[in-house]
Amino acid sequence: MAAAAHPRTDWSLLFAQSGFRYFFAGTFISMFGSGMNFAGVTWHILGITHSTVSVGVTVIMYTLPGLIVPFLGGVLIDRVDRRYLGMALDISRGTLVLCVAALVRFGHPHIWQIDGMVLLNGAGAAIYWASINALVQELVPPGQFVGANSSVLIAVQGGLLFAGAFVGFIYESSGLAGILWIDGGTYLVSAFCLYRLRRGYLHPRHSEAAGEALPDVLETAPIPPIIETDLAAGVLRDLREGLQYLREQPRVLALGITYATMLAGVISANVLVVALAKDVLHAGPRGFGLLESGWAIGAVTGGLMTGMIARRRPLTVLVAATAILSVGHAFMPFVTLLPWAVVLQAVFGGCRALGGILTQSSVMALVPRRLMGRTQSAFAVISTTLQVAMSFSLGWVSQHLSIALAFGTLALLYAVAVVAAMRARWLNEGAA
Repeated sequence: MAAAAHPRTDWSLLFAQSGFRYFFAGTFISMFGSGMNFAGVTWHILGITHSTVSVGVTVIMYTLPGLIVPFLGGVLIDRVDRRYLGMALDISRGTLVLCVAALVRFGHPHIWQIDGMVLLNGAGAAIYWASINALVQELVPPGQFVGANSSVLIAVQGGLLFAGAFVGFIYESSGLAGILWIDGGTYLVSAFCLYRLRRGYLHPRHSEAAGEALPDVLETAPIPPIIETDLAAGVLRDLREGLQYLREQPRVLALGITYATMLAGVISANVLVVALAKDVLHAGPRGFGLLESGWAIGAVTGGLMTGMIARRRPLTVLVAATAILSVGHAFMPFVTLLPWAVVLQAVFGGCRALGGILTQSSVMALVPRRLMGRTQSAFAVISTTLQVAMSFSLGWVSQHLSIALAFGTLALLYAVAVVAAMRARWLNEGAA
């Protein structure tokens, strides 16, 4: 089936479902805390080390688990009620962050302790976001995938927007401890929202039809074992099945590479954005927060407009969005005024929103529900591999050579996304 024009987004239909409203609220609140955590930790590390390489190492700590965890995580996501899995991950990460907040407040934490929190948080996130993307496929009918993914992206970027607006003030008044207290609390609120998402147990493989209405028995049946008893025996079989599926579906693989490359660029770019705020714009933590807010504003705007802009030729829009990301980042270090840098960040955020929504919606329309967890996890491994390589490389190039050359390297990464998006469009036209 070709990825043709997407149907019109019906926002009222989406938010008429109480479960989706809880999903939206939980994502927004969680990302508000996570955005403050990431910005606060990044600025804290740069402030005490004065080294972009150290910042790069911290980013690597967050992304490194994604090289290993998704192999088991993808199988787990396809065998476990994704709502319960998300709740367990939220509660675990919230407890971890609150413990480190207490250590920062009442003790004298070392960098390795903060990086340890980042590492464990990254391990949880490596499973969490693949699970959440798969959960969206369960919540909405296939015709509303664009609207659902737009809503999720708006929740994510809206949370980051508010985080960027407040993080500088909170860091200056309460330090890293205050930021971590807030982040830990948001994880627990997110877990509660997932709890209210729906009633009963839902196995990801109960039906091949994504978006099919849940049988009544799922609403009232007692909860069966959360993890199947044959999980260990079936891991290798499930991994082989997932890899075989990607080999046989080049369109899905091309879309996944596009998405993974964009995500790698977004995460690794934080190494350069914090250096840009400090060394080029001389804007301090508040300026860094404004740059993050500019990105979020652009992303929210892009999320709202995706259904209208990309309704007829979504993959053409995807190619254009990745091209703007590539060319724009090559020019970013030559912008020395904060307002213009914020504007550019907003443009990048809008393009990232368009790209993320269109790739995820197309993948959801093509991939069977029972394979979605493994498919998303495979993309996460690709993205994490790129993130780890780029985070260290960008930090080293920025510190030892020049920030302009580092941004040029980032532009080349986005150029890979352009090529993958063009291939996805070509394959789609051949399948039409």
